[in-house]
Amino acid sequence: MHRRFASLALSCVHREYPNKVAHVLVSDSDAQPPRQLTPAFYGCFDWHSAVHGHWLLARLARIDTTLAVECRQVLGKSLTKEKLLDEVEYISSNQRQSFERPYGLAWFLQLATELDEWAQEEKENPDEIYQWRENIRPLETLIVTRLSSWLPKLSYPIRSGEHSQTAFALGFSLDYARRMNNTVFAQLIEQRSLVFFSSDKNYPFNYEPSGEDFLSAGLAEADLMHRVMNKNPQDFV
Repeated sequence: MHRRFASLALSCVHREYPNKVAHVLVSDSDAQPPRQLTPAFYGCFDWHSAVHGHWLLARLARIDTTLAVECRQVLGKSLTKEKLLDEVEYISSNQRQSFERPYGLAWFLQLATELDEWAQEEKENPDEIYQWRENIRPLETLIVTRLSSWLPKLSYPIRSGEHSQTAFALGFSLDYARRMNNTVFAQLIEQRSLVFFSSDKNYPFNYEPSGEDFLSAGLAEADLMHRVMNKNPQDFV
C-alpha cells in the first residue's frame, strides 16, 4: 500500500501538465507556465495537490525506509531555498491575498508539521530534513499571517464539502499551531472555532453528501471540535 501511494505522488509532483492555475494576473509578466510561477509546487494538476503530494512523500519517507531514497530525492528537488523564496514572492502579491485559502494553505501547514516531526525523530540523516524545514519557513510565516488576518473577518463558517470548507482547514491549522507552540495562532483558531460551531446540535448528516463533496462538513466539524474542546470533554457530546 505504501508503494502504491508513493507512486501516485512520485508520478505527479513534477508533472507540470495538465494544470489548473488559480492565478490572478497583475501584468503581462504574470503570463508564465506553472513551473515559473510556483516552482516548488507546480505539479499534480494544481498547487494544493502538489503540496499534498509533497506531504505524502515526506510521510512515506519517514515511516518506510524502502521508499526513503526515492521520496527524499524528489523532496530535495522541490524544497530548495530559492524555489521556496520564489513561492513567497508570488503569493505575497496584494492581488493574491486569497490564494489557496484555506485548503491549500492548511495543507502547507500540514507539510510543515510533518517535516518538523520528521527532523526531530530522524537518526540516520537529519541534516537534509532540517534544511528543508528551514527552507519552507518564510512561506510558512506568510501563511500563518494570512490565515491570522483572515479568520477574524470570516463572519460565518463555510460548510461545503469542498475546498472552501472552514472546519477541515482549521483542524490542520490547529494541529500545526500546537506542534509549533504558536499559542497566539492556536488560541485564535480555538476562539473562532467556538464562535462558528459550539452551538451546533443534531447535525443533519442525512443531508450529506451533496453532489460535488469530497469532504464531510459534519465529520470535519466534529473532528475539529473534538480537538478544541478536549480540555472539557463533557462539553463535547
